[in-house]
Amino acid sequence: MNLGISGKTAAIAGASAGLGLASARALAEAGVRVAICSRDRQRVDAAAAQIGPDAVGLVADVSSEAGARTFIESAADRLGGIDILVANAGGPPPGMPLSTSLDAYRAGLELSMLSTVAMCLGVVPTMKERGWGRIVAITSSGARNPIPFLAASSVARAGVTSFLKMLATELAPHGVTVNSAQPGLHATDRLKGLGSVEEMARAVPVRRIGDPDDFGRAVAFLCSDAAKFITGTGLLIDGGQSTYLL
Repeated sequence: MNLGISGKTAAIAGASAGLGLASARALAEAGVRVAICSRDRQRVDAAAAQIGPDAVGLVADVSSEAGARTFIESAADRLGGIDILVANAGGPPPGMPLSTSLDAYRAGLELSMLSTVAMCLGVVPTMKERGWGRIVAITSSGARNPIPFLAASSVARAGVTSFLKMLATELAPHGVTVNSAQPGLHATDRLKGLGSVEEMARAVPVRRIGDPDDFGRAVAFLCSDAAKFITGTGLLIDGGQSTYLL
């Protein structure tokens, strides 16, 4: 399927591995010039080489507001502007609501909410000026249905989802769409560190863990020309695991 975005530019945060890297690969396959970031030079260079010769690898730590701004500024400079933003950052450590400290909640908000807000604020002015833009934030199914053992993550994801919804409404008249991709269980290093993947798969109706490349292609679709009437929504990509209606 021709996504109609060949020649566009994209900044994908936290993309040296996992769902961020898969999203960058899918966008590059659609003809988009991409800039990715990681905190580690060796990892980001290896990921950029995997994506293709036109991919730009940048060292940035988007877990802080300053790092998020630095990534956006550097990506815009290297690409000549940013048409597409895929906001992504690692999740906070696991913990139940009462065993999670106030400092851990604060760090989770900085990592998983405020970093996304900062990146969005960095790209919006030029997107509005051009009359075209795509913002997709990789969040979590926990944004809709809190995951008790991921308390800090669920709280932060819910907060950023609220921000994205309001931002989508404000930017809709300017040709800029804003959505979130809400993954369930996917075969990433973070998931593997939480327990037995085989056991987790039993809870998924399709009886397997998600493929990051399938997730990346869904993100690319949300960035496509065909998705221009989709904004302000969260796309669940969870193999049917979520049972709630809204």
